[in-house]
Amino acid sequence: MTISRVNSFRNGGKEDAELLGGKGANLAEMTKAGLPVPPGFTITTEVCRQYYSSGCHMPAGIMDEVMRALVEVERAQERRFGSEDCPLLVSVRSGSVTSMPGMMDTILNLGLTDKTVEGLAKLTGNRRFAYDCYRRFIQMYGSVVYNIEGVHFERLLQQEKQLAGCAEDHQLTEASLKSLVQKFKLLIEVRAERTFPQIVKQQLQEAIEAVFLSWSSPRAKVYRKVHQIPDDQGTAVNVQSMVFGNMGETSGTGVLFTRNPSTGEPILFGEYLMNAQGEDVVGGTRTPCPIAELEVTMPHVYEELSLCAKQLELQYRDMQDIEFTVENGKLYLLQTRNAKRNARAALQVASDLVKEGLISKEEAVMRIDVQHLNHLLHRSLHAAADHSAIATGLPASPGAACGQAVFEADVADEWKRAGKQVILVRMETTPEDIHGVIAAEGIVTLRGGMTSHAAVVARGMGKPCVCGCETLQIDEEKQQLIANGFIIHEGDWLTIDGGSGQVIPGRIELQDANITPEMLQVLEWADQIRSMKVLANADSPSDARKAREFGAEGIGLCRTEHMFMSPTRVPIVQQMIMAEKEIDRQLALNRLLPMQRADFEDMFREMDGLPVTIRLLDPPLHEFLPNIEELTERKEALHTLDSEQADKDGELQELERMIRRVRELQETNPMLGQRGCRLGIMFPEIYEMQVEAIFQAVLRCLRDRVTVLPHIMIPLVGHVNELHFLRNVVDLVAQQVLGEERRNCPYKVGTMIEVPRAALTAGEIARSADFFSFGTNDLTQMTFGYSRDDAEGKFLTHYVENKLLPYNPFQVLDTEGVGKLIEMAVVQGRARNPMLTTSICGEHGGDYESIMFCQQIGLDYVSCSPYRLPVARIAAAQAHIRMNGAARQQHAQMLGTGEVQAEQSQEAAV
Repeated sequence: MTISRVNSFRNGGKEDAELLGGKGANLAEMTKAGLPVPPGFTITTEVCRQYYSSGCHMPAGIMDEVMRALVEVERAQERRFGSEDCPLLVSVRSGSVTSMPGMMDTILNLGLTDKTVEGLAKLTGNRRFAYDCYRRFIQMYGSVVYNIEGVHFERLLQQEKQLAGCAEDHQLTEASLKSLVQKFKLLIEVRAERTFPQIVKQQLQEAIEAVFLSWSSPRAKVYRKVHQIPDDQGTAVNVQSMVFGNMGETSGTGVLFTRNPSTGEPILFGEYLMNAQGEDVVGGTRTPCPIAELEVTMPHVYEELSLCAKQLELQYRDMQDIEFTVENGKLYLLQTRNAKRNARAALQVASDLVKEGLISKEEAVMRIDVQHLNHLLHRSLHAAADHSAIATGLPASPGAACGQAVFEADVADEWKRAGKQVILVRMETTPEDIHGVIAAEGIVTLRGGMTSHAAVVARGMGKPCVCGCETLQIDEEKQQLIANGFIIHEGDWLTIDGGSGQVIPGRIELQDANITPEMLQVLEWADQIRSMKVLANADSPSDARKAREFGAEGIGLCRTEHMFMSPTRVPIVQQMIMAEKEIDRQLALNRLLPMQRADFEDMFREMDGLPVTIRLLDPPLHEFLPNIEELTERKEALHTLDSEQADKDGELQELERMIRRVRELQETNPMLGQRGCRLGIMFPEIYEMQVEAIFQAVLRCLRDRVTVLPHIMIPLVGHVNELHFLRNVVDLVAQQVLGEERRNCPYKVGTMIEVPRAALTAGEIARSADFFSFGTNDLTQMTFGYSRDDAEGKFLTHYVENKLLPYNPFQVLDTEGVGKLIEMAVVQGRARNPMLTTSICGEHGGDYESIMFCQQIGLDYVSCSPYRLPVARIAAAQAHIRMNGAARQQHAQMLGTGEVQAEQSQEAAV
């Protein structure tokens, strides 16, 4: 059936999600499946796009279509919209294509006026209920449509509760609620300079427009940016008949997950509130009851809800997040969607669904959010750490975090930009706090449950979160947190454990987690699927050990200059660099040789049987030169000392020599100076020492029957002659050190392509190379002409935020520029040397989109930091699946046009 601009829930399904949005498509699916869904209709995303393209005006004729669709709902419910005797009320909700929980607006109880509220009271025989709905509607309408800050309504609500002597909203009497209705309407007149509308069609149109406008709200834009959701998707609007969870103690509302969203355990998980509406649960204004208690209070509802949960899981073949309402003992389902879950739960659910036969291994791998996996290895409190919690709340999102306490989202964002770690503490979070949640290491809320806004958003981001800490108090004036005699001021350190719900004063030592069995299972499937290898960047034996633990298939980059950073080695390296005579330089190199040999030997032993790619020294000299200001200060201080003249003169001469030498070696642009292969060509003895250390380590390992596969990388090559010269150095030293053992050591020599000229002349360079490894950090710097250290702190953020660039090119590979150089180099290199191995080893080696590009152009492997290996392994598998899917789709299109049949006929004729 064709999807119309205003589409009944009886039409369409998940295949129409681009038009109906995720919520609308799922409501259509549930309606067709015969589940208890209140009737309604969806205004499509296309209408939203038309609304924005016309300067935020409703498309012609759309409200006529809406009112016609409303007639169908009236018939189904036997009520009329705007009737004073039997009024139909509706909810107006957003429904984006990609789930954005809490980011856009909703209005409930729409259709109430001063006259229809009396009709609702007569119809239900419950005047208190009718006026509770009316005050809720006016409050939501004022906030969403007229942009009046919710705090103004909340202040009036709190005052009314104080006058009535009650603590909870549902304890307010009919008289108190009537009083609130009048106060809320007056607030709208004062704040919005408008009268609350008494015409229901006007209410409906303004609500629909408000939901469209919420697509471009600041919080929605921030959320889309973080989750890379296209801005041009737009949102659908769902208009649905109201069912009421606030009609008394046989009514209620709740949120149900078909599995635990924190652990993946296959049990019903969720919360509900009696005598409440949905916003009470997700908004965190009341602390709800666990869903298990519903089995005791309303067993028939719990049983029906359990059956619906199983049906929906089977239908969608995934864990579901279900919103439900119970009206006078009758169950209604308001929506279902694929549930947000943390990384641990995602792996558990994917693994279980494969075992249950609902999905394939390939589907399981594709369902893993690789960005989410960055948070998988959640840190936890160190086992030996001594700590005492000042409060315990609900363990809403696992992992431990430390930070300085802040109480406002704006402050969290500001402090994060200043380089601070923060824990955001709020009474409860709202969608307006999204920028603060993103900035925070973790979140604490005093109210709300496991399905509150803070819990859902934190889990989606993989951030630790503790909710419902009711024993805590926030003093907003003094900006401090009070708990059991403790006072935490803004800026004091706080530690939270989202797995246990503990809030702990001070900064507690954290430890990294280990890979879980569920993760091992999914990684094993990914390894079976992927065609591209995944190696690690590792600069020490401990890094190599961790890399192997995380599944690395070798070391793709060992940066030898990082091996010299220890306090005991820096002085020797400085001695080597500062030497003015070759004999002095050789003395320093002789001291470094055994250190390097031991480093390489330990690396080879850790990676027994796997390749180890060692990049020869590539230090920008300024990183190792003595500080000239410190040398000058020492010289001036020495002048004032009363010491033996001979000793003083000798030390002064040495300091003057060092100052002169530093000035000689200083470079205007060190990143483009005498580093990489240029250093090895000007001072061949440096690379000779390193290569000698490598092959001496090889000999020692071979004697112990350790399988060694050394790959020696020459850095910063820009011309084939540079690589040719240094390859000869490597081969000569290898022959001198290995002798007859050379036949047992199949070493390779290659280069890191990080200079644009090297990419442009890759065919020539491939004559002397066994492999290319693209150093995308420097290649990006030199292609864009950006200094990475300066650009990221000065203008790159501005460029990305203002869409001058689609993303930070140091985080996501620039496929249009840098990527073209890489692809060109691969094609030219393999044309000259078919056995050439190609890879990338910069930061992009652990980035999802960059890995997709590497698969597309046929690289042999990617190399990334050890802790990003799980991400890279999953991403490589997903890239392979996507490539195969694209190939199958292309093949199907060829079949459709008859090209394949023609080819087959020609082959048969031959």
